[in-house]
Amino acid sequence: MIITDTHTHLYSEAFGEDRPEMIKRALDNNVTRFFIPAIDSSYTNSMLQLEQEFPKHVFLMMGLHPTSVKENYKEELAHVEDMLAKRSFFAIGEIGIDLYWDTSTLEIQKQAFKHQIQLAKKYKLPIVIHCRDAFDEIFEVLETEKSDDLYGIFHCFTGTKEQAERAISFNMKLGIGGVVTFKNGKIDQFINEIDLKHIVLETDSPYLAPKPYRGKRNESSYIVKVLEKLSELYQLPQEEIAEITTQNSKDVFNI
Repeated sequence: MIITDTHTHLYSEAFGEDRPEMIKRALDNNVTRFFIPAIDSSYTNSMLQLEQEFPKHVFLMMGLHPTSVKENYKEELAHVEDMLAKRSFFAIGEIGIDLYWDTSTLEIQKQAFKHQIQLAKKYKLPIVIHCRDAFDEIFEVLETEKSDDLYGIFHCFTGTKEQAERAISFNMKLGIGGVVTFKNGKIDQFINEIDLKHIVLETDSPYLAPKPYRGKRNESSYIVKVLEKLSELYQLPQEEIAEITTQNSKDVFNI
């Protein structure tokens, strides 16, 4: 059984003291493919180093995270463009809109999001969307960019069934992580009505640890708890869900 974590910040400072051991725990649990989202230029070297250390397991994205869209966002976008011109990546991400931390940057977040969608089309790459308190705003931008070459993953999906169906209508898979194990997560109430062909697994580690680790540091090995919950909700063997979701990730990331 191969399990794919489509979204994990393995370079995070939270793993500074035990990164090799943490990655080994994941590998020992059949989690052998890690897709690594970018945040901003300050993390690029850490990401490249991670890829050097685990070349068979680590797959990098490039992009500017919405919470890093500040006054210098044009410089940061120039860095993204420079990196894309230099070497290959597997996605543009994570990009999107976050209105939880700061609503004052909405307009420049929209501009950065739209610009990076266009970069994804230029390089024929999927996008990986970060959406927090911003479904309407995200959908508004996606509507303006809707086309056959727009596709990707709606990372850490936490919306309603209607929002899930709308995300899928934009050629997006739904990234399902620890929230599906939460009592108040709500997506567990309808997710089994969504065809598995639209689902990929993720942890978003070190954030959003699933039960029974909720509130603690998340890590990629904990994705087995997400798999267990989906197996229960879909009434399918874990091996089958792992196989389908890994194939979905291969389809999205063109591997």
